[in-house]
Amino acid sequence: MTAFQPASFARFGDVAVRLSVELGRTEMPLRDVLMLGEGSTVALDRLTDELLDVTANGRVIARGEVVAEKGRFGLRIVSLVGEDGKDVPPPPGYVPPSAPAVDGESAGLPDPADLAPPPSPAAPAPPPVDPLTSALDDLL
Repeated sequence: MTAFQPASFARFGDVAVRLSVELGRTEMPLRDVLMLGEGSTVALDRLTDELLDVTANGRVIARGEVVAEKGRFGLRIVSLVGEDGKDVPPPPGYVPPSAPAVDGESAGLPDPADLAPPPSPAAPAPPPVDPLTSALDDLL
């Protein structure tokens, strides 16, 4: 379980959910589609530096960036998406996992220790609210 998943989610651990990542979209007249062949290029509506939408059963739940892992495409989740379609800020004190090294060098991300807030002597923070709870409720 992660910081975003309360223990009560354990009972849903075996439920299959179809995750998809959309690279982009375009509209073309049918005559142009019929002319496509090997070597054709189709321009999409998304810029190369934009984050990609991650959907669960057709609903956007996160945004991420393409990575290569063991010869396969992968996606590094950069942000979660709330009910309103806006990015959900991480809970207080959340430190993202560090990016894997590329050829022995840092992947260009800041050191997670620099991102963590200093410890506070105040009362402990309330448990984080799971931004995917309502999304899962809608999916099930």
